[in-house]
Amino acid sequence: MGKVTCHATVSLDGYVAGPDGTGGDLLFAWFDGGDVEFPSWNPEFKIRQSEADARYMRDINDRIGVIVIGRKMFDQTDGWGGRHPFDTPIVVVTHSMPDAWIAAHPGAAFTFVTDGLASAVEQARAIAGGRDVEVTPGQLASQCLELGLLDEISFDLVPVLLGGGVRYFEQLAGAPIMLDGPDLVAEGSRVTHLRYSVRR
Repeated sequence: MGKVTCHATVSLDGYVAGPDGTGGDLLFAWFDGGDVEFPSWNPEFKIRQSEADARYMRDINDRIGVIVIGRKMFDQTDGWGGRHPFDTPIVVVTHSMPDAWIAAHPGAAFTFVTDGLASAVEQARAIAGGRDVEVTPGQLASQCLELGLLDEISFDLVPVLLGGGVRYFEQLAGAPIMLDGPDLVAEGSRVTHLRYSVRR
């Protein structure tokens, strides 16, 4: 059975986005830091990385069978038009079904779950077929930690201080939470990739 993981690019002061959504150009400069093109079905979604970054991304993406996101990300991206840039199935945790969107995107590899995060992770495991389930940072990752569902945490650590914004993890009622590792360290183009296991 695959793991439940969380993977995000994060600033040195712990933010995955700056105030009012700023800072993305600084956090994701490593997506355009080399000559190796990372495959995406969407021609508008171009990633050209260093060899080390591309190798790391291949390892991450080869392991992921499903991504679990919240309704906010779904709405912000409009569900990527019905197909994630890496062609990965998506499970959306939501309070209500987006019926009009579903009708407009027949056959989209999206599953909408209205009975909570634990149910969403369970359904995602079934869809993933033994590969990893990735949950997005912020509220979902924090809730997964508190529910004891998260197995692994990956950081793409970027040398920038954003000073505020959206944290990788929100305030955790169960803190402190111990991690083991890192069991993967890769130096990329202005980014360091780290992976830790959640200690049980």
